[in-house]
Amino acid sequence: TDIKPKKKTTATAATTTTTTADPQEGSVLIDTQHEDLVHDVQCDWYGQKMATCSSDRTIKICSLNGGSYEVSATLQGHSGPVWQVSWAHPQFGVVLASCGFDGSVLIHGEVRPREWTILHAAHQLHSSSVNGVCFAPPEFGLQCAAASSDGRVSVLRHEPETQVWSVEYLEDCPMGVNAVSWAPAGAYYDASSSANQETPRLVTAGCDNGLRFWQCNTSTGEWTQQNVPQCDTATTSAIQHHHHKDWVRDVAWAPSLVPNHNRIASCSEDGQVLIWTQAKDDPTSSSSSSSAWTATLVHQFDEPVWRVSWSATGHVLAVSSGDATVTLWKEGLVDGTWIRMDEDQAAAAAAVDATSSGETKEDGTTMLPLSPPGPPPTAAVSEPMPTTTTATTVTGDVSSTAPAPPPPKLAAPPPPPVM
Repeated sequence: TDIKPKKKTTATAATTTTTTADPQEGSVLIDTQHEDLVHDVQCDWYGQKMATCSSDRTIKICSLNGGSYEVSATLQGHSGPVWQVSWAHPQFGVVLASCGFDGSVLIHGEVRPREWTILHAAHQLHSSSVNGVCFAPPEFGLQCAAASSDGRVSVLRHEPETQVWSVEYLEDCPMGVNAVSWAPAGAYYDASSSANQETPRLVTAGCDNGLRFWQCNTSTGEWTQQNVPQCDTATTSAIQHHHHKDWVRDVAWAPSLVPNHNRIASCSEDGQVLIWTQAKDDPTSSSSSSSAWTATLVHQFDEPVWRVSWSATGHVLAVSSGDATVTLWKEGLVDGTWIRMDEDQAAAAAAVDATSSGETKEDGTTMLPLSPPGPPPTAAVSEPMPTTTTATTVTGDVSSTAPAPPPPKLAAPPPPPVM
């Protein structure tokens, strides 16, 4: 899909600082050159580029080449702290979305090596802070969803025929929305339909301690909220033993390996990490979208939990918590209990199940795959390329070792304060 840039490049000249991994240590400390707290870090599809965002209002692009790392570009455009970034599928080019305190969502694109431009600037898309942004699976086209403290979720969609971006708003949680995640393609398979056309779906995490589900009508393009009482804070306690008792900070829909068997991970300031599972109860039913979601407690942390992220196959869950640690969890084979993986188990799992997503620690450090898998193919691919198991630790020049504070708990929660 060709996307016409709307502005000149916003990237500064690349720096030549390069850090090489220590083979014996198996990890490397990378200076992202941020001047304030680092809030998010994400690797692209091939593990060749790493994007970090910070309270210094910038996004750093780091080029990864074997054991060497170079900060190749600095993206600007936000007028406040940048909370999260998200890479689009490479079939759309090198495209990155960012969101921040200024209520804006920016779509960046690399037009030439080391030269970036703003493809679309949705300034003041929301009336309050945009806390999360996420690109849709490529099967649904080039579109991304953004969650805001103003209680709404916006869906930005690129129209290839007109080369414009359309936007639709979903009235979600009045208290504020902290995160959003897309259902993977293949999550719901209709055996009775010859076309088997799936509809885009979203799950959101709100300040009312609950999750909400949305479905798009492919014919009209209209989004409607699904009635899923099992994830509603008003009724969950009466149905399940586990439910969140504080703001849900992040939500992640797991990759779909088995049709009509879905998993969602959520984390909260109450210290709980929950796995919500939905399976088709009636074998004769054509869909499982109306089946019940059941919650399983992964672990009760002593501190708030900020981020959760699935591995590429959905077998391993990474959790970033307020005790300045990132832990990996895997479901047991016997009773389905989730167990924490030690370092040796994590390394073995990474050998066959590496993920390109980073997990930010409370002190600004992040665990990432180290070595990229090699150059991307010239044609678009439908499956991610494998990555190696070496891990790296990334830091920015931060003014404090404390994490970015969450929005204060008020009747109408404002966005996170500027550090």
